[in-house]
Formats: sequence, C-alpha cells, structure tokens
Amino acid sequence: MKKYVTAIDIGTTKIVALAGVKESGTVRILGTGSVETPQSSVKRGVVLNIDEVSKAINEAVRIAESASGIKFRSAFVGIAGQHISSRQSSHSLIIPSEDFEIKQSDVDKLRDDMYKMALQPGETIIHVIPQSYNVDKETGIINPVGMYGRQLKGNFHIVIGEVTSAKNIERCIERLGIQVNGLYLEPLASASAVLTDDEMEAGVALVDIGGGTTDIAIYYENVLRYTAVIPYGGSNVTSDIKTGCSILSKQAETLKLQHGSALVIPGAPDATAVVPGINGRDSKSISILYLSQIIQARMVESIAQIEHHLRNSGFRHKLGAGISLTGGGAMLKNLHILMKQRMGLDVRLAYPMRKYIGDNEELNKPQYSTSVGLITLGFEEYETITLHSDSLENINAEEARERLAKEQEIAELAERKRKEEEAAKQKEWEEERARMEAALKAERDKIEQQKIIDELAAKEERERERLRLIKIEEDKRIEQERIIAELKAEQERIKAEELEDAERIRKRNPISSFLSTLKKNLTVFQVNDDDTPLQ
Repeated sequence: MKKYVTAIDIGTTKIVALAGVKESGTVRILGTGSVETPQSSVKRGVVLNIDEVSKAINEAVRIAESASGIKFRSAFVGIAGQHISSRQSSHSLIIPSEDFEIKQSDVDKLRDDMYKMALQPGETIIHVIPQSYNVDKETGIINPVGMYGRQLKGNFHIVIGEVTSAKNIERCIERLGIQVNGLYLEPLASASAVLTDDEMEAGVALVDIGGGTTDIAIYYENVLRYTAVIPYGGSNVTSDIKTGCSILSKQAETLKLQHGSALVIPGAPDATAVVPGINGRDSKSISILYLSQIIQARMVESIAQIEHHLRNSGFRHKLGAGISLTGGGAMLKNLHILMKQRMGLDVRLAYPMRKYIGDNEELNKPQYSTSVGLITLGFEEYETITLHSDSLENINAEEARERLAKEQEIAELAERKRKEEEAAKQKEWEEERARMEAALKAERDKIEQQKIIDELAAKEERERERLRLIKIEEDKRIEQERIIAELKAEQERIKAEELEDAERIRKRNPISSFLSTLKKNLTVFQVNDDDTPLQ
C-alpha cells in the first residue's frame, strides 16, 4: 500500500514544498516546488509578512502538486529562528500497575506531562525528546517498556519557541486550506535526511547554515543531546559583501556564489571580478582577495559561535564523527576547510541521502536537507496521526463533488465580493462627484462673494474720493473766509491808523483841523425850482 506525505520548508531565502511516497518500506520523493522567499517577508526564520509568504507557499505547492500528482491536504512544516531555545528537564511517576510492569502508556504519560511544564509567557513547547530513563536505581535506559520497577524517571530535551512565531507559520499554510500536521525543528529534519546511524552513535554535530540562521543539533549514542540556533546565516555574508564593496544585494549574492571563498589563501594571485554599474554608471572591479577577506571574517565569527555551543553542550570531546555541514550556506567554497582548521574536528559536507532522493539531482544539494528531512520525519509519524495527502488518481467522486461545491462556493463568494466592490466603487464615485460638485459650488460662491466684496470696495473707494473732494472744497472756503477776514481786519486797522493820524494832526494844527472838519461837514445848498434849498 502506498503512503503519501507532503512537507513545506519556509526559509529566509527560499520556500520549498515536497511530496513523498513510501512503498515497501522505502521513502521516495515524487515532486518538488521551490520559489524564492519574498524580500523582507522572512527574517532569521521568523515570518514577518503573512500575505506575501502565503502567496509564495501557494506557488511552491502548485509546482510540487503538478510534478508529483499529489494533492496537498496537510503538511509537515519546519520551524527555526533565533526565538528557539532548549533545556534539559526530568520528570518521574510511580508505576500504577499491581505487578509494577512498565507499559508504553506509562512512557507516553511521562512524556505528555512534560508538555505541561511551566514556561515564560508567550512560549510554547515544540518538542519533548527523550534522552534516557531511570527505573528505580537503574540509569541510562533507552527503552524501559517491559521492565519492572516502582518508579520511572525520564530525562528529556525540551525545545521551546515563541507562540506567535509558530502561529504565524501555521496561519500562512492553513489559509491555503492545508492542515499543519506538526511543526518540526529544522535541524532535526536535516539530521534525519543527512546523518547515518553510525554518525549519530559515534557522536556528531549537525551544523545547518541557512539564509538567516545557523542551526546546531548534537547527537551521541543515537540520542539528540543538544540543539541551538545562531542568528547568523548566508544572508549576513551577502550583507557584508554588499556593504564592503558598495554594491547591490543581488550583485553581492552573485559574487559570493561565483567567486566567494571562506578561506584566504596566502600568496595566491589576486584576481578581480567585474560588477556592472548602476543605471549606466561605470562598472566596478572587485578584488577576489578582498572578497575572501570579507567572507572569512564573518565565517570566523560564526565558527566561534558554533564552537561556543559545542563546548556549552558538554559533548565537544565526544564528537567521534566530527561535524556534518549542510544547508545552503555550507556550499560556500572552502568553508569546510576553514572549520576544520579553526575547530580541529573532522568536517563533512552533508547531502540528502540517495535512498531518499534517488537520481533526483535537483535535490542532491545541501540546501534541500531540511525539506527532505521533513518528509522522512513525516513518515516516522505516519502511523500516529491522520494524514490528508492523497494521490490525485485516488480522489473519489465524492471528493470531486466536494471540491466542485467548494469551487462553486468560492466562485459565489468571489461574485459577491465583486458586486460589493462594484457597489463600493459606485458609492465612492458618487461621493467623489458630490465632493466635486460641492467644491465647484463653493468655488462659485467664493467668486460671487469676491465680486460683491470688490464692488463694495469700489463703492467705498468712490465715497472716500467724494468726501475727499468735499473736504478740499470746504478747506478752500474756509481759507477764502480766513483771507477775507484778514483783509477786513487789515482794512479796519488801516482805517484806525488813519483816524489816529488825523487826530494827531488836528491836535498839532487846530486851523487845519477846523478846515478839515468843515470840509467834511460842509453842506451844499442848491435851489429847487420853487426856491427851496436842496441839500
């Protein structure tokens, strides 16, 4: 019987959807869909733009469905990011059965109880991974089922993440009608795809260098012992090149892939790479030696962080198989050599195992380790959950009718939405027309008002001019009256002076004064016809 599993890997630089099948105990990848992650929508494994990421996932799923013939109804999904943390914890219980035999239900209860442990606000438990068990005084037991004892104690590795980050990932997928079967820590998925049983038994550190983060998972004696996330990845190297060479991000990425090296080789002849100029400007020559120095500086910093976590885990001296290096960032030229020199451990560039990918050369790259690993982990969980990925050939008529009904419902919703949008546009147009008419009326009123104001101003100006002319005439009249008054006064003064002069003369010469008086008072008599006098 064929079993189908689908998976979705949301990375900082790419989003991958895969469909796999398991036949006769063998897992095989049927189809892959890969698209670039929209710029700035995922940062260091954390979704920042649900709409853009959801659209990209939909496109990747569409490509994978077309290539595999598998309908994505549910999927296993990877989770990573600097919000991921881990801790060691233990828990014990008293065996309730009368014969003290430990059953699988006891082990399951012990593990389930760990999901109830107290956490900081906003945190959630992603994985509870058994390390070992103690039965009474016996320690280091891997599988206690069937043993006898009064007390069972479990030692667990707890992987913790932020609730919001997990919910955002689930929201991106569920809004496409795809159910999330489970979230898996990405380094665990990568380990499932690239690590052999011998490596995990001997002790190995998986280092998965992605676009935004570097994930670490340490295995020893076939048990996961330690996990960590470092907030550095391949995009940080690209950013350093962009800043150091003053070029565009896409140019920096091309330089890194085509000419970049994590190791500066002393005495090597220096060459240059030519980068096209921006918008017609002159091209720029970049020294390959300088490029390598930029990359090595960043990778030395990342390696120091990796070394810190290996020592902090307590398993640094137990890594018999050294380091398995995977992820897109692991493809950086000479990186494995630099890590070996700096850390003194054997370093292997790890690819997805051929038993999973077959002859598919597209998947035979370290950047697909997590995606392939999600498929393998999905099949490990196949028997314990209800899956919803089916062969397109096996979708029955009922499902087709359901899909048709759903499509009709979607079409009706789309038609209703279209009508609502048209009504909204019509309303918006009418409101805009009303606003324009109101604005036009206001403008006309303003013009009319200004006209009235101008007319009043002109009338006022004319009135002021009339009053000014009246005032001028009045001033002239007053001035004339003043002049006349002054003339009269002058005449009176002159007359008075003449009288005074005459009086003085009279007093000095009485005869002359008498004659003058006589002259003035002389009456001329004339005779009328009747001999009467005429004065």
